[in-house]
Amino acid sequence: MRYTLLEGQRDLILLLARILLMILFVLSGWGKLTGFEGTVGYMTSLGAPAPTLAAAVAVIMEFAVGILLILGFYTRPLALLFALFVLGTALLGHPFWNMVEPERSANMTQFLKNLSIVGGLLALAVSGAGRISLDRR
Repeated sequence: MRYTLLEGQRDLILLLARILLMILFVLSGWGKLTGFEGTVGYMTSLGAPAPTLAAAVAVIMEFAVGILLILGFYTRPLALLFALFVLGTALLGHPFWNMVEPERSANMTQFLKNLSIVGGLLALAVSGAGRISLDRR
């Protein structure tokens, strides 16, 4: 009985979840796209193999796939793919286990935030986008 209100708003809540999960990535992806040379430089500083390719993948995932997830297009497979992407960025971009304070604490927090986002993406992969989505059209 307590969940009746939430069930009645399921599709709206799923839309809100998609927006909230992706807004950070879409904005970050836009920044990476419009400052692509800087993004390549950052990938180089991380020691990413093929930094130009890594930067392109980051832009595609964060900006393009982020928008597709907000729109609810191929939500289940893209949410799963995005979860793997976020897990990869957590492991490559926030290796707190190799750091000393204060960088260790800051990166551990970022790593754990990424894991929380992975959890939200996995829930979205299981639940789907709801009726307010391109998947339902």
